[in-house]
Amino acid sequence: MSHVRIRTVAFIGTGIMGEPIARHILDAGYHLVVNNRTKAKAETLVAAGATWASSPSEAARDADVVFTMLGFPDEVEDVYLATDGLLRATKKGAYLIDLTTSSPQLARDIHDAAEIDDKHAFDCPVTGGQAGAQNGTLTLIIGESETTVAPVLPLLKTFSSRIFYFDGAGKGQLAKLANQVSLAACMVGYADAMALAEQGGLDVSKALDMIGHGMGGSVALSQLAPRSLKGDYKPGFMAEHLRKDLKLALSSSEDLDITLPGAETAFALYDMLCQIGGSHMGTQAITLLYADQATGEAAGINWALLDKDEQGDEEHHNHDGCSDDHDGNSVGEQSHHHEGKDA
Repeated sequence: MSHVRIRTVAFIGTGIMGEPIARHILDAGYHLVVNNRTKAKAETLVAAGATWASSPSEAARDADVVFTMLGFPDEVEDVYLATDGLLRATKKGAYLIDLTTSSPQLARDIHDAAEIDDKHAFDCPVTGGQAGAQNGTLTLIIGESETTVAPVLPLLKTFSSRIFYFDGAGKGQLAKLANQVSLAACMVGYADAMALAEQGGLDVSKALDMIGHGMGGSVALSQLAPRSLKGDYKPGFMAEHLRKDLKLALSSSEDLDITLPGAETAFALYDMLCQIGGSHMGTQAITLLYADQATGEAAGINWALLDKDEQGDEEHHNHDGCSDDHDGNSVGEQSHHHEGKDA
């Protein structure tokens, strides 16, 4: 492959993860052009030397490499495939790299459409959370071969410490969804463990320390359980985004004709958390599902929202969900009402 000289980089989506990633690129000396739906979230980058663009297509027009870090697959589809989207706006030979956790099929569609027009698009979801983005130590999960990625590797290394190549469009997304399935199981596991320890009268902090030093430990437990214990639900990764990732994983499992019972349980719990006011909280807020009413309300949880949602489902969709009045009860309290049913 011919040598690629990268002068201008466009970055679209400068939120919790995108802003620190873009800053590493800027600090490495690249000319950076940024766009974000909310301009205020890009102001620190502009103040540091980045150029503001009023639209994704404007940001990408002269860029050698375009990064996107968006929230949901429909946003990715719109930014890339709309009439004035990135696939039309970018110049021939440009690299388009999607860092969003999104749909494997959408990644394949974008890749194939780009290749027709002599452009190079590949999926590159990341893991490592906000801290990894800030420290420049993210793990990149790439749906492309090492050879194809080589021309942009120095750029990718400005914000990552490890890279995995999965040699096919959409396979990076599928690998990331596998990661999210495992993560969600760890989150549910430590939330269950904390609830059992607390209700059993144990020192929860000591119990977590013990678990973390054995086979029951996980990165999720070591990094996020202490935040749950302190009542710190600020997002490094929002609950609504993990819910989205689990939904994508379950959709992929249907396509592959397999069942993922752990992911189904985690999705049900995160879906519940999002319905009752926790969508913009960190994923560690899953422990609020086990909390008493006063603790939940103090953190911003409103169980009545779930009742309203269920009533709406029953009235308009004949939904078979549980119909008991939650009264602000925790998951543990609900289990006495719904023997053997998903939360």
